[in-house]
Amino acid sequence: MPFLFHIDILDQMIKGILIGIIASAPMGPVGVLCVQRTLNKGRWYGFVTGIGAAASDFIYALITGFGMSFVMELVTEPKTLFALKIFGSILLLLFGIYSWRSNPTKNMHISGYKKGTFIHNGVTAFFVTVSNPLIIFLFMATFAQFAFVVPNHPMEMTLGYLSIIAGALLWWFGLTWLIDKVREKFDTNGILIINKSIGSMVIVFSIIILIGTVFNLYTFSY
Repeated sequence: MPFLFHIDILDQMIKGILIGIIASAPMGPVGVLCVQRTLNKGRWYGFVTGIGAAASDFIYALITGFGMSFVMELVTEPKTLFALKIFGSILLLLFGIYSWRSNPTKNMHISGYKKGTFIHNGVTAFFVTVSNPLIIFLFMATFAQFAFVVPNHPMEMTLGYLSIIAGALLWWFGLTWLIDKVREKFDTNGILIINKSIGSMVIVFSIIILIGTVFNLYTFSY
């Protein structure tokens, strides 16, 4: 069944890209830092900041995935799998509400105009992101909802994790491109607008998949 095998890999890669975007999109401290560096230093300094954040997210994604793989190996009941998906949907919904209500510009660190090296900008962004282990809960939510963790399938999981990086880099590339294009009109209100827009999309997305999961559960029950 080589055709079905490739479809499974493609499905895992698409899930990974979506997870990478969802994990990177909220305007936390590193998101604000990326925007500031793009405005003050240039687009590529902002993008390198995103690369540092993506590297940190990748580490936390691996930690979350390895932890959940042990759980998934013990879960054999379909109803339990559905319960995990519902848990992931609710957790994602709560995260969306939190993102919508938060103000990432409050007590933010002001990035200077001194450019420094690309390595310095990437490394500092890495440590800003890695100092926030709460990202694990977001990975738990997305991994559970997307049924991302598939134990004993190393090739699919490897490509899935690489796709998470690809999704994160895709987000940071698009964000820095947009900020660079509208730099003359962009201010702290722009950060708030982006954050509320992302929060709203996560809320809507989580409600849709929660309804879909519950519907499938009821279908299964009958």
